Amino acid sequence: MRKQLDKIFQPKTIAAIGASNREGTVGFSLITNLTNGEFKGKVYPVNHKNKQIQGLKTYKKVGNIPDKIDLAIIATPAATVPSIVEECGQAGVGGLLIISAGFKEVGEEGQKMYDDILEICRRYNMRVIGPNCLGFINPTLGVNASFAGRMAQKGNIAFISQSGALCTSILDWAAEQNVGFSHFVSIGSMLDVGFADLIDYFGMDPHTSCILIYMESLRDARKFMSAARAFARSKPIIVLKAGKSDEGGRAASSHTGSLTGNDAIFDTAFRRAGIIRVYTIGQLFDCAQSLAMQPRPKGKRLAIVTNAGGPGVLATDYLVGGGGELATLSEKTITKLNEFLPTAWSHANPVDVLGDASAETFRKSVEVCLKDPNVDGVLTILTTQAVTDPTEAARELVKVAGKTKKTILATWMGEKDVFEARDILDAGNVPNYRYPESAVDVFLNMYHYSSNLQMLTETPPAIPHSYSPKRDAAKELLNQVLRDGRTQLTESEAKNLMKCYQIPVGKYRVASNIKEAEAFASVIGYPLVMKIASPDIGHKTDVGGVKVGIQNAKELRKHFKEMMARVKKLRPDAELDGILIEPMVKKKFELLIGAKKDPIFGPVIVFGQGGVGVEVFKDTQMGLPPLNMALAKRIVNHTRIYPLLEGYRGMPGVNLEELEYTLCKFAYLVMDFPEIKEIDINPYVMDEEGGMILDAHIVLDKKMKKRKGHPYEHLVISPYPEEYVKTIFLRNGQEVTLRPIRPEDEPLEAKMLDYLSSQTMYYRFLGYVPKITHDFLKRFTQIDYDREMAIIAEIQDETDGERKMVGVVRIVSDAWGENAEYAIVVADAWQKKGLGRIMTNFILDIAKEKGINKIYGTVLATNKGMLRLFEKLNFSVEKEDFESYYAELSLEVDLSTPMAMEKVLLN
Repeated sequence: MRKQLDKIFQPKTIAAIGASNREGTVGFSLITNLTNGEFKGKVYPVNHKNKQIQGLKTYKKVGNIPDKIDLAIIATPAATVPSIVEECGQAGVGGLLIISAGFKEVGEEGQKMYDDILEICRRYNMRVIGPNCLGFINPTLGVNASFAGRMAQKGNIAFISQSGALCTSILDWAAEQNVGFSHFVSIGSMLDVGFADLIDYFGMDPHTSCILIYMESLRDARKFMSAARAFARSKPIIVLKAGKSDEGGRAASSHTGSLTGNDAIFDTAFRRAGIIRVYTIGQLFDCAQSLAMQPRPKGKRLAIVTNAGGPGVLATDYLVGGGGELATLSEKTITKLNEFLPTAWSHANPVDVLGDASAETFRKSVEVCLKDPNVDGVLTILTTQAVTDPTEAARELVKVAGKTKKTILATWMGEKDVFEARDILDAGNVPNYRYPESAVDVFLNMYHYSSNLQMLTETPPAIPHSYSPKRDAAKELLNQVLRDGRTQLTESEAKNLMKCYQIPVGKYRVASNIKEAEAFASVIGYPLVMKIASPDIGHKTDVGGVKVGIQNAKELRKHFKEMMARVKKLRPDAELDGILIEPMVKKKFELLIGAKKDPIFGPVIVFGQGGVGVEVFKDTQMGLPPLNMALAKRIVNHTRIYPLLEGYRGMPGVNLEELEYTLCKFAYLVMDFPEIKEIDINPYVMDEEGGMILDAHIVLDKKMKKRKGHPYEHLVISPYPEEYVKTIFLRNGQEVTLRPIRPEDEPLEAKMLDYLSSQTMYYRFLGYVPKITHDFLKRFTQIDYDREMAIIAEIQDETDGERKMVGVVRIVSDAWGENAEYAIVVADAWQKKGLGRIMTNFILDIAKEKGINKIYGTVLATNKGMLRLFEKLNFSVEKEDFESYYAELSLEVDLSTPMAMEKVLLN
């Protein structure tokens, strides 16, 4: 698949279909840009009317061109495009760029042409950029395959935009700001190639260090999340997402013909993927520039060095308002600053060095602040004054920047007086801004990026208890509701479903008459709560269907009669099962645990402050399943009620581990049943003694089709693949569990690597590993199961009863799941027992199921055991060099599996 995109972005031959001699047309601009740049390949105009276009011989059809065409660019009326695409397919064109507009964004007829084009492209295995786009520019190759008015400068930023008009403005701005690009792509309606494909492609591009995206809509969120999670750790991905407001969302929808989705859920998804989200075009490029120039701050504590008090105060306000911290300078730092600053300096942060400060004073002040352990970064603010030399101050600051690993940002305020200084700062890799607020924005974005990646890659604690939900019972419960023709569960059904997933629920019973109610009340005791039980009534309080504090049998009889009569009057259409009776429970905190199905990202988990004020306080956080204990903790920690849950001013909090575990169990529920449209557990009451569901409201999606493919295809992040857990027995009778690796397995893997011999380590990593760290191990334990699979061999030690890892086999596929690299390590004591072969056969079966075509790997020439295994498994083995061999195995893909069949259909 990468080769197909190479045909588009690295072409040697280009056909410009719709090229024109008529100035002012797209076809004229297109052929002008292709021929006037530095592109060294061949360009062939295609136009059935002209014999020559701008001095080049013209062909009536792409099939008439004597050369093999890598890239065909189509800029003709929409109605002609499907037939032209067919011609390109027949001619063996490598890839397409469709600039033409007038497809799905204009209605039903356009949608049909859009679908026809996609079908033709898949039939001929052609990838497509567009339609309805500006085109793309590859400055490194000198290709301007667009109708933009100018060429992009060379640089290391890959820019992807759904808006062609925005692209032209950004090109103009970038030229003025001296911003360069590795790739500049307008993708339009994304008929085929989308954000995920380009993140994968540019993520592996050596000329790209940062990926910027202007996004209006998103399709195939799972592919997007997988690609973003794969590369966001090594190459920052910064997204400017339009459609934040309801009005903006509607505007974006009419522009692209796609839904924009819930903005808060986009925020949640971006955080989970490690993406930086910005809100202005300025922030988009400011953040990219700073990440390219400066090390990321390890914390949010900023020191401000300024020669003007006002801008320093404004920067402080903006910093604190944005969630940053003004660094508290140590006594040692204050003492050192006192040695050379005038007595009237601020003696605190912001460090006001006064208006007459020299360039040397600036430099020394910054140096001292950078050495303070309480400081994570320094912002320097300079305003031009009669005795100030902004150019010399810039030179001095650049000297400091080259000697520190902390973040340095600059604000040189003014215009003409600081032009030269800004050029010096740019050349010295010191990001600089006209206004201090812009610099603070960048600092906070850089910090949030670092902090988010750190949280995403921390090793989660193990689930506190073994967990085996009653999935079959839950499935039958939901199926019965659907068979009854209902989409809403009664409260008792909802609570029964929660019990299947071990989420605590109090005692309750639905009484169809007063006698049953009194009998149950005598068992559980007073005070009681009474709630109307009806499959047709979701919000019971709206019809007076809830009564709390029932103290005795007399009150129970009275309110039973009144509630039934009232609800029948207000909702004569509703089916009434009776009244649910339960003990009245009082706990300190009322919480909300919920889920909703988003049309783009699937199920989303919601947690926060509950009770009747949930809409007033709006203290909720979201998360995407699957969850582990660390991700659940992150959701809880980011609510405003968290300090109270933790315990505040001597008041006991709650068992946070229990709460996080409950969220993990709840995540399994919404993962297992895509037919669940909405869950509202409110309140989930909790105190230091534990938590309990008091009310639950569940709505099913009646339109949800029966699952035919992978059971978790409705999720955007692949969950733990439990289907790959199995038990085997070695030749000596030893029982071994083979299962996919988890992030929680990091301590197990660390122990295994600790007792591997140096030779085994050398064979596995093709060299010596000096130190086993968390950063080293997280790469192997925190994996995306869609792209990678690692199977561990786990045994129970007979001496101490502990579970131990004794081997790992893994495959890492390319971005498109076509080829995968293989690696294996077996602990020394478990070698030569047949384990390596068993594990390899297992991972090969998984690879076939995933539709992978080829497995390959590198093995050292001295690793005779591995070479023998490759020979037995029919790998082809060729010598690469003096020290190593290359092994390769073609697989017969199992087309009976949903994943493999889906891949065939897509390709």
